[in-house]
Amino acid sequence: MVHLWVRAESRANEDRVGITPEGVAELLGRGFAVTVEESPRRVIPTAAYARAGATVASEGSWVTAPGDAIILGLKELPEDGTPLPHRHIMFGHAYKGQPAGAAPLDRFRAGGGRLYDLEYLTGEDGRRLAAFGYWAGFAGAAVSLKCRSAQARGGICGPVGVYASKDALIAEVRAELDAILAPRPHALVIGARGRVGSGAADFCTAVGVPVTRWDMAETAHGGPFPEVLQHEVFLNCILAQPGAPVFVPAEAKNPGRQLTVIGDIACDPTSDFSPIKVYDRTTTWAHPALRVAENPPLDVMAIDNLPSMLPAESSADFAAQLLPVLARLDQIEDGAWGRASALFDEHAKGGRS
Repeated sequence: MVHLWVRAESRANEDRVGITPEGVAELLGRGFAVTVEESPRRVIPTAAYARAGATVASEGSWVTAPGDAIILGLKELPEDGTPLPHRHIMFGHAYKGQPAGAAPLDRFRAGGGRLYDLEYLTGEDGRRLAAFGYWAGFAGAAVSLKCRSAQARGGICGPVGVYASKDALIAEVRAELDAILAPRPHALVIGARGRVGSGAADFCTAVGVPVTRWDMAETAHGGPFPEVLQHEVFLNCILAQPGAPVFVPAEAKNPGRQLTVIGDIACDPTSDFSPIKVYDRTTTWAHPALRVAENPPLDVMAIDNLPSMLPAESSADFAAQLLPVLARLDQIEDGAWGRASALFDEHAKGGRS
């Protein structure tokens, strides 16, 4: 019997979840056992999972879960250095040369556990089977435009939080833009045909911001890309990966540009392959904008859990994509799970960093 253990998220401002009560009911119907930890913040109340038939456990109790349980979460585990003996499904952020990536791999090696990284859970064609990308793009464009509005008011973007719905977020950003006595800024979205870029472009359109949509055809020459500096807002929706071109070199901080806001929605500034070279750390909900230049100002927005600003929509969308893959956990050595397992072995043995 497959035992899926849904842990409570420990990261601040993380209200999302990877499975709905309806998904739990489907897995139970397939003969799985499902345990869901209590969480005061999760967008879906624990009681809804209990009504679906899940066993309820206390928050954080995954550390003492049965050894055969497969732990499902989204964001990183508490950084306490303890060995990890279980199999974990989550976003590991450990395979792309990130300086902090070695620590979780060391913990898995020490405990004998295994990581099935959601970012690398792919079909035979290499495409991801479940992603929050659309809502990352949607929320990332929103915060980036809030940064632009704050600049126009002579300041820097203040804290952001959770929104009850996408319509509430659209209304707030549109009102901020309307209050500026100037034309809407022009935005360039790179990666516009993907999930992230589609969400970013859709948000811009919803608030009346003109969008230039680029994808592989426009970036195939490898750069440089002076057009980026000719837009007021640049939204990067391309993942950091080997061979990725540099869209914003370090010298882009210099005067002589229209660019004043970079929304690095892909958000991997510590990766060796980051296409944005003017900043070196993520931003936060409390401080969304990092000012990297003045005269004119240049702010970078690089929040790495943007979809949690819209936890209801993003959780429902992601969970629907992931459920058919979870339903195949009884074949965990095959298909997408087998590919994710092999990738973990490659990195855990030091094959790549």
